[in-house]
Amino acid sequence: MGDSTLWVAALTAGTAVLASWVTSRGTYRAARIQADAAAATVQADRLRATRRSAYVDVIEQAQRMGDLYWKVTDADRIQDPVERLAALRDLRIRLQGEYAVLRQRVWVVDLEGSAEAAAAADRLRLATGDNWRALRAMIEGEEGAGQRFDDCYRPFWESVVTFVGLARTALHEART
Repeated sequence: MGDSTLWVAALTAGTAVLASWVTSRGTYRAARIQADAAAATVQADRLRATRRSAYVDVIEQAQRMGDLYWKVTDADRIQDPVERLAALRDLRIRLQGEYAVLRQRVWVVDLEGSAEAAAAADRLRLATGDNWRALRAMIEGEEGAGQRFDDCYRPFWESVVTFVGLARTALHEART
């Protein structure tokens, strides 16, 4: 009887040790899965925040350029030719600086953003070219250049709206 008790005790102890080992492995795996899921969530949140910041920067810069485009249209209406030319030249210099900022921000979107948003940001950047050429023609006194400049505003703003839509889509897709 003593012999079988020893075997039962050893079997029970062995079972307890095995059960403890299996439980600890399961707990370890569950903790590891939970830690990996938390890390993935943090990484996704960081990516989304970085993209959002890059997209907002482009939108804000496009807004600044759009505001200057309105000022160009106002300056073109100045009656005094000397004052008009000085205002247009000043705005051209300001737009040149704002374009440099836009170009840098588009590069950040190209680096951090989705491929679709990066392409839309680059199209937005390229949409400023016609405005720039029309402004130069206005300064040079070309006939109809003011109207050409005004006609360039709509395609520029459409490229901004397109970028905003693609950026919104990219951010919502990054959330899921």
